[in-house]
Amino acid sequence: MIGRRAARRAPADIVITMLGKPGCHLCDDARAVIERVAADLGVRWEERDVTLSAEEFAEYGDQIPVTFVDGVRHDFWRVDEARLRAAVGKLLR
Repeated sequence: MIGRRAARRAPADIVITMLGKPGCHLCDDARAVIERVAADLGVRWEERDVTLSAEEFAEYGDQIPVTFVDGVRHDFWRVDEARLRAAVGKLLR
């Protein structure tokens, strides 16, 4: 509904997902940011290897790392810490 705020979510119910692949230096950088934000905000995070899924590799293989916040695509190539904190923060309000 327009103009209506979603109910506040518990941190444990929010998941940051990163699609990456082995040997990816941008993934290493993104992982460090995601780990820090997740720990600070008390949310869960997971990492998936994009090379293990033909479907994900076809869709995202040239954009890794790709970051999702609760299944919604958030960023690719680089993770901006302030932007990630803001996106997760909106779900916590």
